[in-house]
Amino acid sequence: MRFDTIIVGGGMSSLVCGIKLQKAGKKCLIVSAGQNALHFSSGTFGLLAKLPDGTAVTNPLSVLDSLPAEHPYSKMGAEAVAEYAAATPKFFADCGVELHSASGEPSGDAPVTNGYRITGMGTMKPAWLAMKDVTLLGSKDEVIGKNALIVNFSGFLDFNTRFIAEGLEKKGLECRIERIAIKDVENLRKNPSEMRSVNIARVVTRESVWKEFAHTVQGLLKGEDVVILPEVFGLLDPKVPQWLCEMIPARVFFIGTMPPSVPGIRTQIQLKKTFEAVGGTFLMGDEVLEPEFDGSRVVSVRTVNLGSMRLQADSFVLASGNLFGKGLVASPDKVTEPVFGLDVMYPEDRNEWYDKDFANVQNYLGFGVRTGNDFRPYRNGTLVENLYVIGSELGGCNSLAEGSGAGVAIFTAMNVADKLV
Repeated sequence: MRFDTIIVGGGMSSLVCGIKLQKAGKKCLIVSAGQNALHFSSGTFGLLAKLPDGTAVTNPLSVLDSLPAEHPYSKMGAEAVAEYAAATPKFFADCGVELHSASGEPSGDAPVTNGYRITGMGTMKPAWLAMKDVTLLGSKDEVIGKNALIVNFSGFLDFNTRFIAEGLEKKGLECRIERIAIKDVENLRKNPSEMRSVNIARVVTRESVWKEFAHTVQGLLKGEDVVILPEVFGLLDPKVPQWLCEMIPARVFFIGTMPPSVPGIRTQIQLKKTFEAVGGTFLMGDEVLEPEFDGSRVVSVRTVNLGSMRLQADSFVLASGNLFGKGLVASPDKVTEPVFGLDVMYPEDRNEWYDKDFANVQNYLGFGVRTGNDFRPYRNGTLVENLYVIGSELGGCNSLAEGSGAGVAIFTAMNVADKLV
């Protein structure tokens, strides 16, 4: 079986790259082993929140020249980063994922500035763009109201209302916590392992359930001007959170729960649906192995589910994630890339891999495959001619510390797709 491009990994970076290639007339295959970073998404996209030295960033595009040469943004160049940043809102809107910025402007005109979202700890965290049901504030100190009603489902432990209340109270809000027992959701409590965000989300997709929830919240209000709800609505229909906002007579904020992430899963569903709609082939729950090389070129790969059948392509893209996504594998003395055997950037001294203070920057989160400026990787010191690496598997940046994860994932995917067209 032959394709123009085979992409290893099924997350946002893979899907963005695959969609662009398919729309350009290329025949693409995506092989996905399972869950990816979208399942842990906050519902926001970060472009660059901090420089490597910890300096906070307000206007990401204005500080790109401060990044090291190995950073993916530096390899693309400031002009390309700005171009992809401008294209991102429309790209996602065409896939059924509406994004907005802190300014509230239409998604196509979203300014490249950082706003702030309220986290599950009640703190403020910078973000560039957000999905429609996630509110972005213009600053850390923006006043959101005077009194907040924080509502949770009875028995749902992955939404810590006390933490949220403590964080908001530090901002001057008076908070009151209420728990709601909805019969259809209560049925999940018969099995405690089923009381997770995505299971609740499937139940509240039914109109009768989310309307019952909204009416119950209406009855709980005692003059509060802010209502805080868990991000479990709109798994299949992003309009549901909007309807809830219209039904509840207060300013409504949806705040993230412990994973899995409902807005993240919804985004993956929409991107995968778009990829398949434009003709892409998606192999879910499969794993790439045994790449065949002809000198410095990849000729074919095999997958677990397809057995001895080899899949050939003109080009290959690796986007299977970092250590978290098992795109990299660590042993006591080294870090390896398990699919193609690519060279990985990491310190030889294991003591430099991590900081004993959990709150400090952890270097292992910045480990990644060593590539040239065009994102083609090295294997035993030799450049692989027809293989590219995108997303969090790239070395040269610590996306978690920088708040650049979505930007690196999306922009490198777009950049490599442009190279392959």
